Formats: sequence, C-alpha cells, structure tokens
Amino acid sequence: MEWTKLTIDTTVEAVDILSAFLNELGIEGIEICDHVPLTEEEKQEMYVDIPLIEGDNDGLAQISCYIDDSFDYDTLRADIACELTRLEAFIPVGSKKITIGKTEDKDWVNNWKQFFKPFRLYDNIVIKPTWETVSDLQDGDMVVEIDPGIAFGTGSHETTKLCIGQLKKYLKPGDKVFDVGCGSGILSIVSSMLGAGFVHGTDIDEIAVRSSEENAKLNHLGSDKIKFSCGNLLEDNYIGKGTTFELDKNVIKESKLLVINEQYDIVVANILADVIIPLSAVVKPYMKPDGLFITSGIIADKEADVKKAMQENGLKVIDVVQMNDWVSVIAKQA
Repeated sequence: MEWTKLTIDTTVEAVDILSAFLNELGIEGIEICDHVPLTEEEKQEMYVDIPLIEGDNDGLAQISCYIDDSFDYDTLRADIACELTRLEAFIPVGSKKITIGKTEDKDWVNNWKQFFKPFRLYDNIVIKPTWETVSDLQDGDMVVEIDPGIAFGTGSHETTKLCIGQLKKYLKPGDKVFDVGCGSGILSIVSSMLGAGFVHGTDIDEIAVRSSEENAKLNHLGSDKIKFSCGNLLEDNYIGKGTTFELDKNVIKESKLLVINEQYDIVVANILADVIIPLSAVVKPYMKPDGLFITSGIIADKEADVKKAMQENGLKVIDVVQMNDWVSVIAKQA
C-alpha cells in the first residue's frame, strides 16, 4: 500500500501540543526526530544498553506521520498551519514548514526479509530463513529454520552468536536448558539440536512466545523436546502458563502451569546487561548445583557491572568471551 508522509518542522517545545492536536485530527501514530538525549531514568525504563549517537540539542524537532487517502491533504495542511500560527503567540514553533510526499509502495512488514540470508556459524551450524534455500550444505550440518516474524532474533547479531558458541562449548547430551527471554526461539532450538534432553523457553512478550512455538514446529521439535511460556522472572518469579503444539496440525494449546521449582543444567539469557543484573539475583533456584548461567547481550562497558552483580548473588564467573563490542559472561554457583 502507498502511504503519504506528512512532516512538520518545529521545535521540541511544541512537540507535545502538536502531537495532541494531530491525535484530535484522527492521526493515531507519529514519529518524532530530535536531538534530546535520553535521561538515565528513560534508559532504564527502555532497557537501553547500546552506545547512543550523541548530538547537540538545538531545540529543533520534526514530527512525521503516515496517512492514507481517507484524509484531505489540503485541509489537513491548512489545519496544521493554523495551529502553528496560533501556538506561535505562546511558544517557539520553528520554521513551520510542512512537507507532504508519497512513500514507496512497499510491504513494510516483510521488506526486511531481503536482508536476512542464510549464514554459517562455528563450521556446521547453518541459520536458514524459511524463505531462502541453501546450496552449499555439507555432511554433518545442523540447519536451523527460522522465521522471526516481528519477534527479536535472527541469530546474526554478535550477542546471539556468542550464546550459540557457548552452548556448543558447554551443553552436554541430555542437559535440561532454560532459555530466559527466548525471542524467536533460536537459542532454544539450537540447544535442542545440540542434544539437550528438554528445553523450556520463556519470554515476557506473548508474540515472541508464539513465534518461538512456530519456529520449533518448523524444525520438527515437539513439546516433548521443547516448551515455551509467557512470564517474567523479575516479577515474583512468575513463569506463566506453558503451551503445547502438534507438529502435524497448526494447533497450539495452553497447558497447565509449568513447574516453577524446576532446575536446569543450563540457564541461558541473551537479553541486556540491565536485565541480567537483577536476573542474577533470582536465577539460582532454577540452576542445578553444578548448573551454568550463560549470558549475553552485554555491551563491553557493562561487563564489570554484570560480573559484580553475579558475584554479589553467589555466582562465580568462569568464562568471558567478547565479540566486537559485545560480551558473554558465564557463571556457576559459587
């Protein structure tokens, strides 16, 4: 579908008022571009754990929205211009420039797929998007079929690569694995293919859980091998209800509450440092006495903070691996 993009050049001070005005006109979603840095509180709320591009806050901002043919563009432009003139008597509103242009006619939901190609990890692990083919498969290759949908996790990011490498290094046949923050389910699926006896993946996002379930089916893994649930270990250690799925049918059923006091040989968490730090305080009950806590998603600047939190919570760091700016920290019970 072709959309029309409307952009207003204005100021940071006017953003909130103009946003409310656009909402009153029936525009439900907007995009704001400015140079206002995030506060530490905002970073914590958003779990931001990546280096941010800094720029001088010049007080200017752009508000953009995407509209369809149900709007009369000339009327909309005139209404916005009148509101900007009205506001100008009270606050700075910037240049008041209004730009309207057509977007390309693209499938925005699926367009990203052209950039996700099959790739090989650690010699014999092949991550393959479901819509692609692989021509150079070799004997002994482990092919992981993935369609992440709108869930996080294609396996191409350094953080996921680090986790897969550590799972390949430490996972033993028959191990029970707990994947905290499973996303698209890629680490759960890889764990099962590497020989885990049972894998439980959990995520706070129901969409991610559904994506994980579908990807498990794509890889012919039934609920006897792998299960997923929606829950949050940082909220009263709630794991949530699990699901079962039938491989020969497109059926997903809700099952009873998964056992909360289950213990695992490996707990793996590819999230963010600001989640792993509090998670280290509640993860031990899920670990067997000789179990491992494999973590990633940690920007190098936060490595010391993660290791400190683990040590304070009775975990001993036994391995640290870095890939570019990202770190994987592995610990066991002290």
